[in-house]
Amino acid sequence: MSADAASFVTVYIGLGANLGNPSEQVRLGMTALAALAPTRGLRCSALYRSAPVGPVRDQPDFVNAVCALQTSLTAEALMRALIEIERRHGRVRDAGKGGPRSLDLDLLLYGQEVIRSPQLTVPHPRLHERAFVLAPLTELDPELTIPGRGRAADLLAACVGQRVEKLES
Repeated sequence: MSADAASFVTVYIGLGANLGNPSEQVRLGMTALAALAPTRGLRCSALYRSAPVGPVRDQPDFVNAVCALQTSLTAEALMRALIEIERRHGRVRDAGKGGPRSLDLDLLLYGQEVIRSPQLTVPHPRLHERAFVLAPLTELDPELTIPGRGRAADLLAACVGQRVEKLES
């Protein structure tokens, strides 16, 4: 089936970096997403700065964003493409969870599907509790609903105390 005949699904991808020039790394990630085939309709949030979350807190702040696009790739094929983009931008995946990253791409949402497999969990398992993801998500779609969790805007309101600073429009 050609990409024109395939059905497209709206997906949301989280981007983050805190090594080198993080803002530039995130922008390069956006450019790579725009070139990803078969996709269309790329829309990206502003950039946001946030404190590290997780086990490794002694590291530079992250720059984050979220992009929405439509794709006819399966969720698994899209995740493989995201991992390849990360690799091309210097990401080392065995560096440990929560550590510094040159570029991190997370498949946050794949339409309204719930996917639980050894390779992939969608919605992203912690997106509902992370302001650095929810703020750019609600910027792109203030009425967005996270399957099994509720409205992203309501979830963001519950993330009190998490420092997230919008850097640009």
